[in-house]
Amino acid sequence: MTNYMKIVAKKKLWKYLFWFGPFLITVGLTVGLVSEQWGLIPLAFLITGIVISGLWIIWQSYQTNWWKRRSIQAGTNALVATLAVLTILGLINFLGTRYHLRADLTETQLFTLAPQSRELVNVLPQPVKVWVFDINQNPQDRELLENYQRQSSKFKYEYIDPQARPGLAEKFGVKDYGEVYLESGDKRQLVQTVNENERLSEVRLTSRLQQLTNSTTAKVYLLQGHGERQLSPGKGAISQAVQGLGDKNFTTAPLNLAETSKIPQDAAVVIVAGPKRGLFEGEVKALQEYLNQGGSLLLMIDPNTDPKVDSLLQEWGVRLDNRLAVDVSKDSVGLGPAAPLVTEYGQHPITKDFSNGNSFYPVARPLEIISVSGVKATLLLRTKPYPNSWAESDLQSEKLEFNADKDLKGPLTLGVALTRKLPAKSTSTPQASPTPSPIPSPTTQSKASPTPSSLPSPPSPSSQTATESRLVVLGNSSFATDGLFQQQLNGDVFLNSVTWLSQQEKQTLSIRPKEPKNRRITLTTTQANLLILSSLLVLPLIGLAAAVIIWWKRR
Repeated sequence: MTNYMKIVAKKKLWKYLFWFGPFLITVGLTVGLVSEQWGLIPLAFLITGIVISGLWIIWQSYQTNWWKRRSIQAGTNALVATLAVLTILGLINFLGTRYHLRADLTETQLFTLAPQSRELVNVLPQPVKVWVFDINQNPQDRELLENYQRQSSKFKYEYIDPQARPGLAEKFGVKDYGEVYLESGDKRQLVQTVNENERLSEVRLTSRLQQLTNSTTAKVYLLQGHGERQLSPGKGAISQAVQGLGDKNFTTAPLNLAETSKIPQDAAVVIVAGPKRGLFEGEVKALQEYLNQGGSLLLMIDPNTDPKVDSLLQEWGVRLDNRLAVDVSKDSVGLGPAAPLVTEYGQHPITKDFSNGNSFYPVARPLEIISVSGVKATLLLRTKPYPNSWAESDLQSEKLEFNADKDLKGPLTLGVALTRKLPAKSTSTPQASPTPSPIPSPTTQSKASPTPSSLPSPPSPSSQTATESRLVVLGNSSFATDGLFQQQLNGDVFLNSVTWLSQQEKQTLSIRPKEPKNRRITLTTTQANLLILSSLLVLPLIGLAAAVIIWWKRR
C-alpha cells in the first residue's frame, strides 16, 4: 500500500483524482435536480464523488501532515462550528414548521379561533375542504383559514380562479367572484360571498361546518298568540335570533297551543319570548306535561307582564319579582339605569366561555330562586352588588333612590338554568313536596320527592332518550331583539341557552364575533389646534432654547 501511494505521488495522479471527485458530485446533483428523482444513478454519482474527495483529503493529510498545522486546525474548528450552527438553525426551522407556537397579543384575540371552532374542527368525522372562488387572496381570509387548518389535517382550503377552472366553478354553481363553498364528501354548501367590505367570517364558517358535518337537526318551537316577540323583521322582533338558530342547524316554527293544545312530539326546545298576555290554563298544563316528559323550555319574561305561568315556575322553585332591575354604575357606556349591565356569570355550560364579558338587558325583572326537591338550579346572570344595582319598586319616581323598605339590594339574579332528573319509572307514587325555603347559594340540589303536579306523563317518542328536564328562565326578552341581539354577548346568551336546552352533546355553543377595540382619540377643534401648535411650535422652540443654553455654557 505504501509503495502504491509512493508511485501515485511520484506521477502526481492525485491532482487528476481530486478534480474527478467534485465533477462526479456536480453530475449527481445535476441529474437529481433536473429529473426531480433521486434514484440509483444520481446517488451513485454523488457517493462516488464524495468517496473520491474524501480519499483525496486523506492523501493530502498523509503527504503534508496539514492536519497538524495550527491554521488548519483553527479552520477546521471554525468549519465544524459553522456546520453546527447551521444544523441547529435547520432543526429550529423544522420544529417551527412541525409544531406551531403562536401568541395573540390583541385585546380581543382577533387572530385566535374561538374554543367552539377549535373543538369542532378537532373532531371532524371526515375530511372537509373550503373552496374560495376568487382571484385575489386576502391575507386576513388566508390567516383565518390557516388557523382552521392548524387544528386538524382533515381541514383543507384552496383558492380557485373561476375563469381558469370553469368546470369546477360550474360544478359548485358559482355565480360571482368571492363565493366561498364548503365541501365534505358529496355535500356542498355556500358559506358566504367575500369582497372588499366583507371578509370571511369565523361565525359563518363554523356554523356552516357544523351544519355540513352534523346530520341531525333539532326542532325549536316559538310560542305565539299572547303578544310574544314576532318572528319576522319588525320593531321589537327577534328575527335575527331566529336566523341565528337556523345558522346553528336548528329548525324553527311558530306554535299556537290554543289550536293544538299539545306540544309536538318532535319539539327539542320550546321558547316563550316576552308574552304580554296570560296563557290559558290548558296551555300552561301542556307546557308542564312537556317538561315532565323530558322536554326543555326557555322562558323570557319581561317586567309589568303576567303570563300566568306561576304554577309552572313554582314547581321549579322560581318566582318572578315585580320590581325593576336598575344599574347606576355604567354611565360611561351610554346605557340608562333601566338596562342592567351584567359581567358576572355562573359556572354553567351556557356561560362557561363568557369570562367577564358584557351583556345588557333593557327593562329587566329580577328572579327569586327557592329550593325545591329534585331540582338543581344554577344562576346564569347576576348584576353588580348594591349600591351599583338594586330592584326598584317605585317605577313612577323621576329620581332613582334606594328605599330600604320596598327595594331589594343587588346583586340581582336575571337568569337561571334548572334541571330535574326524570324518575326511572313513570308509575312512582306521588308524595307531598316540602315547603320551599329561600335558597342560600347559586346551585342547589335537594333530595325530597316531587310534587304531585310534577309527576311525569307517559313519554313521547321524541323524549324517550331524555334523562332530565331542562328549564331556563330569563327576566328579560328585549336583549334578543333585532339590533340588540348582535351587541356584546346578548346573542350568545340566547343561542347558548337554546343549544344547552336541546340536549345535543355534539352541538357547539355560540361563537361571538371579534371586533377590534376602538382606540381612536376624538379631539375638538380647540384640542386639535393646541396639539398642532405644541408639536410644530412649542416643542421645537424648547429644543432650540435648550441647544442655545448648552452652547452658551460651553462657549
